[in-house]
Amino acid sequence: MAFGKLSDDGGGQPQSEINMIPLIDVMLVLLIVFMITAPLLSNAVKVDLPQASSSPEDIKNNDIKLALKASGELFWGGEAISRAALELRLQNAAKQQPVPELHIHADRNLDYGKVADIMALSSRSGVSKIAFVSEPTGE
Repeated sequence: MAFGKLSDDGGGQPQSEINMIPLIDVMLVLLIVFMITAPLLSNAVKVDLPQASSSPEDIKNNDIKLALKASGELFWGGEAISRAALELRLQNAAKQQPVPELHIHADRNLDYGKVADIMALSSRSGVSKIAFVSEPTGE
């Protein structure tokens, strides 16, 4: 490696080697920046996603089929009921052994708040197993 001289001996020759120190400084600064920002970029929430099955689930006779229309109407096994009657039926269903599972058939255009309200009502009543039923896509 050639070093520059303080005396001017008339050499005046240009330095033929690349000065690596500025390049190393830039590399170290970038390394520190990436070391600091990399943990911030990978703070994703780890969720255990369910696996989809291609075969339909077996429906037990005591499972509750609750349909929710976009207009807010409730249907218990095809029969129209009110919210107060739903609460009573859910409380009675929670007393059964084993506790039945609630299958919610919700309209695609139904407000999510109404679905969350029914889920909270079901949970308060003691029916904590809830399933959402959807139509297969035909693929």
